[in-house]
Amino acid sequence: MGTFEERDVERRPFDVADAAPVLLDAHGVVTSWTRDAQRLLGYTPGEAVGRGVAELLTAQDASRVPGLVERCRRDGGWTGLLTARREDGSSVRVMVRVTPALETQGPSRWLVLMSELAEAPGWDMSRNMLEQMVSRSPVGIAIVDTDLRYVWSNIALSQFGGGPPSRRLGLRLADIQPGLDTEAIEAQMRHVLTTGESVSGYELVGHVRSAPFRETAHMMSFTRLDDGQGHPMGVYYTVLDITDRHRDRQRLALLDRAGERIGRTLDITLTAQELADVAVPDLADIVTVDLLESVLRGGEPEPGPPRDTGQAPLRRAGQRSLDRRVTEALVGIGEVAAYLAGSPPVRSLTTGMPWLGARLDPLAEEWAADAPGTRRSIFLELGLHSAMTVPIRARGVTLGVTTFFRRRRHEPFDEGDLSLAEDLVSRAAVCVDNARRYTRERDAALVLQRSLLPHRLPEQEAVEVTACYRPADELTGVGGDWYDVIPLSGARVALVVGEVAGHGINAAAAMGRLRTAVRTLAALDLSPEEVLGHLDDLVAMGTPEEGVVPDAGAIDSRQGGTQDEAQGGPESVGSGCLYVVYDPVDGRCTMAAAGHPAPAVIGADGKVVFLELPQGPALGVGGPPFESVEVTLAGGSTLVLHTDGLLAGDDEVWAIDVGRDRLRGALERTAPSLEGRCRAVVDALVPARPHDDVALLLARTRLLSSEQVATWELPVDPAVVSDARKAACRQLSAWGLDELAFTTELVVSELVTNVIRHAVGPIRLRLIRAATLVCEVFDSGATAPHLRHPRTTDEGGRGLLLVSQLTQRWGTRFVPDGKVIWAEQPLTGLPD
Repeated sequence: MGTFEERDVERRPFDVADAAPVLLDAHGVVTSWTRDAQRLLGYTPGEAVGRGVAELLTAQDASRVPGLVERCRRDGGWTGLLTARREDGSSVRVMVRVTPALETQGPSRWLVLMSELAEAPGWDMSRNMLEQMVSRSPVGIAIVDTDLRYVWSNIALSQFGGGPPSRRLGLRLADIQPGLDTEAIEAQMRHVLTTGESVSGYELVGHVRSAPFRETAHMMSFTRLDDGQGHPMGVYYTVLDITDRHRDRQRLALLDRAGERIGRTLDITLTAQELADVAVPDLADIVTVDLLESVLRGGEPEPGPPRDTGQAPLRRAGQRSLDRRVTEALVGIGEVAAYLAGSPPVRSLTTGMPWLGARLDPLAEEWAADAPGTRRSIFLELGLHSAMTVPIRARGVTLGVTTFFRRRRHEPFDEGDLSLAEDLVSRAAVCVDNARRYTRERDAALVLQRSLLPHRLPEQEAVEVTACYRPADELTGVGGDWYDVIPLSGARVALVVGEVAGHGINAAAAMGRLRTAVRTLAALDLSPEEVLGHLDDLVAMGTPEEGVVPDAGAIDSRQGGTQDEAQGGPESVGSGCLYVVYDPVDGRCTMAAAGHPAPAVIGADGKVVFLELPQGPALGVGGPPFESVEVTLAGGSTLVLHTDGLLAGDDEVWAIDVGRDRLRGALERTAPSLEGRCRAVVDALVPARPHDDVALLLARTRLLSSEQVATWELPVDPAVVSDARKAACRQLSAWGLDELAFTTELVVSELVTNVIRHAVGPIRLRLIRAATLVCEVFDSGATAPHLRHPRTTDEGGRGLLLVSQLTQRWGTRFVPDGKVIWAEQPLTGLPD
């Protein structure tokens, strides 16, 4: 920064010393010309004197001269900008001041002072003009000295409190505005005094004396004032009230937070609570959210406001207060919120219109009817002084009412607050209605899902079994995970887990179709790889019914799939399934997988091993054929079948190694029972609201003792039939099942005779006493017998017909080296 003289040379102020003076007569004719005027415009005195002033101006400004002459006569002078014309024809912008030349004799004349605009920052203003400018300004202006004491302020500053300017003199800001953060303001002033750097746009939020019950916001600017030698003399600052702008920003910020925080789940009560949480404390001190009871159940309310609140009770769905003691005095979450007829909440509910009570009379207000946890003196007791009620409406339906209270802040609600509350509630209402509609749909899907899952696992002696199912959270929706336990012939059992791609009611229906198909295929006594092969064909061949248009709105946002991927035909493409067959006679376990995690085995010593199982393709996608793996399990081993949601854990990351480590750790923890272990594993690995469905099936294996199985190798000789009958009867007698001897003799006779006549190779007869009495005949032939209905004249063909009539069920299953014809008889109802 240069010296004062340098600055003066660079840019001189407009004053009498620098201006070019010219004298005019009363008619605006030049009567006297000066050297400075000649330097500015180029005219010599001889060329300028006698000319009218209009001739020295451009044509546009020359037309203004008559009017300016009249203004000078009326106002005693004039100051402004004109464009003069130089002697060489060029133009120059000049600042002009016209003032009367007072003389005691002679005609009146005018003194004109001209200064080139390019050389001066503006025209010189009198002190009177400057005082008018700062005193009439709507902006608060003040000057403090280096001790930060007031030396001058304008009238506009009084609107912010502190009294008139005369009362401020000699005082500091803390003396006149004790409620403000005066330390922060004075820190800004000291910074300006020390550095000389101006500060602009400094915002201050607080309470001033002029509005002690209303939060205000002001924008301040600070500039240092220096004397002629550049020494600081004080600080000049301005104050502008931006309370309205500040409140608008607060409201927009609150609505932004509402958009981020409300509706993060599709749970009705959580959404209602999010509305209350967002509004406290930025808008109100206490907020209650009451929803119609039918809404909480996911029901469809009638269009418009309810006509009778007695038939449509309200329940407290969410509430928030700055004071826990206040919350304890309110109606509890889930309880009935009863209001008196004609009270503001009831009026808002029945009319669909908001209500504003800026100033409440705590002694006169009676809203709550007699109900648990409510008292009529609650307004006086809690100090509630201002309230608003806003109906919760979405898509033309009233869902409930939200009530806002203030108790600590003395500032009452106003129309701006009511408008903000309406915007806030309207945003939340859409989320509440979405949650309501989803609750209804999810409940229907969950009912369907649970109805399609086994209600009770069947009784059998092969395994001790238990299962757990946990549906996905409300954002994802109920999925298609499932499990099943299917008794098979020969005391064997099939264990199945699977999952359908997608979520929602369509996925649940698709799961039911797949489970039914698996049970049908299992009844054919097929091997695991054959079951999955046929199931894969069924899914691949599925086609949507003609004329069925998919619901474009049924889109799974998490999975990115459409409704077609969640219905059952082509929508089952990509589903996974694990099919396991366990034989308790010898402990053999055969299994195959289609796009599904392999099972784990908990040994009798408690160690967990994950079985190596070839991963076949998911159902319907095509690929190599499925492969089965056979392992032998010791009695007391526990098979762990699960869907992949169990490996994802609570971080929604499906990493098989990490997931297996988690599962191994949970399985190795001891539990008092198989059911206890199953629930403990799910609770340890799966959050309460998982991203994906989880199904877990635990099956502890059993081995039949040698006393429960009897086997005979038979030669291919018709005479052996009699020996087979006698051996079977002796075994039944040893088991105490003499009541079944007649039927068993007939079954053994017919099955062995049929094999001897039609089969080749060795014959084996086996009796198994388990949940039922099983009679099996093995041969190496590949031809299955067929049930016939002979005519009265036929001499044969009645053997299998008699077997089917006398036994509970019968069938044929193929094994690698032949086939087994079997028949079962129930053991229930026999005397002990």
